[in-house]
Amino acid sequence: MSIVRPAQDGRTEAGTPDMGTAMPGDMSGDLAVGAGVHRQDYGRAPEFHGTDHEAGTGELVKQATRQVSDLMRAELRLAVAELKDKGRHAGTGAGMFGGAALVALYGVAVLLAAAVAAIALVLPVWAAALIIGGFLMLVAGVLAVVGRSQAKRATPAKPEQAMEGAKRTMAELKERATHR
Repeated sequence: MSIVRPAQDGRTEAGTPDMGTAMPGDMSGDLAVGAGVHRQDYGRAPEFHGTDHEAGTGELVKQATRQVSDLMRAELRLAVAELKDKGRHAGTGAGMFGGAALVALYGVAVLLAAAVAAIALVLPVWAAALIIGGFLMLVAGVLAVVGRSQAKRATPAKPEQAMEGAKRTMAELKERATHR
């Protein structure tokens, strides 16, 4: 098999124009062409069109500084865009949770009405409503007492244990400093 190499003007060494890829059944001998690869693809290194002078150290440092600065700006723009996107999703999620809470509230109201209606089969409607209302007031009272006790445990809003530990540490450091 012979390998046909392209000349600089786009023609093969045999003088025929380069067709790019071989047609099916073409057995001209070029393995790369037979595989469907362009004849011009193999054996060429990328060309470098640089300037004639070599860049000095100062210029290279200047370029590196500019490139790092550009990279940091691009990273900041990406971070801002990402935070905006996440904020938008968080807002949508919070709105959905709010809507779910409202629908759940209406659902509880309907269930309470159903409970009143169920009790009203045995007792008068006013008695059924009174029983359900009293039960709800009892639940609200228990929740209020538990919430009040939890709120008392949270006040004052300062880290007392951490402050006490810091005071002990300071006292120990002062004691060690004076004994030297």
